[in-house]
Amino acid sequence: MLEVKELSAAYGKAIALKSVSLKVNRGEIVSLIGANGAGKTTTLRVITGIIRPLRGEVIFKGKSLVGMEPYQIASIGIIHVPEGRGLFPNMTVRENLEMGAFLRKDKDGIERDLDFVFSLFPVLKEREKQLAGTLSGGEQQMLAIGKGLMGDPTLMLLDEPSLGLAPMLVDKIFDTITQINKEKGTTILIAEQNAYMALSISHRAYVIENGSTVMEGSGEELLGNEHVRKAYLGM
Repeated sequence: MLEVKELSAAYGKAIALKSVSLKVNRGEIVSLIGANGAGKTTTLRVITGIIRPLRGEVIFKGKSLVGMEPYQIASIGIIHVPEGRGLFPNMTVRENLEMGAFLRKDKDGIERDLDFVFSLFPVLKEREKQLAGTLSGGEQQMLAIGKGLMGDPTLMLLDEPSLGLAPMLVDKIFDTITQINKEKGTTILIAEQNAYMALSISHRAYVIENGSTVMEGSGEELLGNEHVRKAYLGM
């Protein structure tokens, strides 16, 4: 479904990606793990058109995404849930979810997905008239994922979904990611520092170090890899 070939990218003169390559097949959960600053977030930003690559290719369903605007990429089914959640704090929970469906015209489908989001996160139903900025950190992360789902993604990109959350909420978020993948069939690409949780739910994963992909394998294989265990799992 998605193929990234030898991406390089920069912020001004600072090189952020040197050579990142990866593939995501339909129906998979794929994770990018690595230290802070390794290039995980930048990879997602290039895929979604926020940053233009210096070189390399991003191909989705056989079509190059390089040069497309972020709204065009969202309109073909790639939805990005960014680090920092990307919510509208002065809008209600329901209004944020409705904004997630901004590009859609299928009213029945929107209502079905709204019901699905509320089934995943009942607390959002309870707080649907509450301003997003007044929610707890965990509730905001639930809303960010829900808002992403309202875009009806074929491929959902999640950037650091566990960031700043208590351990119990981290478990809830990753259980929900697995549920979305199984029940909706949504293909998911996760950039995550919590390597253990990411690898535990992933079909496949890539390790990014210093702006390059250096290792790939199944989640189970990388959980058992000595370098990964020492560098990212503290074992």
